[in-house]
Amino acid sequence: MEENKNDTGNKRQIIKGAGRRGLSAVFSCCMILFLMSVIFHLPSAIASDKWPGVDESVVEKYAKEHGREAKEPFINTDQGDLLLFVFLVAGAVGGFAAGYYWRILMVEKVSTIKRKEEKATK
Repeated sequence: MEENKNDTGNKRQIIKGAGRRGLSAVFSCCMILFLMSVIFHLPSAIASDKWPGVDESVVEKYAKEHGREAKEPFINTDQGDLLLFVFLVAGAVGGFAAGYYWRILMVEKVSTIKRKEEKATK
């Protein structure tokens, strides 16, 4: 019986050791991913001045050639947090609709399909 107690204690020590190694491995992987993301995104942040977008380089060029200058948008979302607020409202409305119709979307849809299959086999 004493051997069984010692075996259990050894197993616990092995499991604890594996947990520490597993935690350090997860931490190492997270650090590597973080450093890789910083390294790969750094050049794009620096080069943003050299590479204008399609709107600036293509669309505006052809618009000027054909006499159509850029004008202010009807609703300017570039100022403040208006664009963020619009996405927040759209997400809230979409989430409310999906939650309200969840039963129809997920549960009754399956039973409707089963009923159609049963009717087709009869």
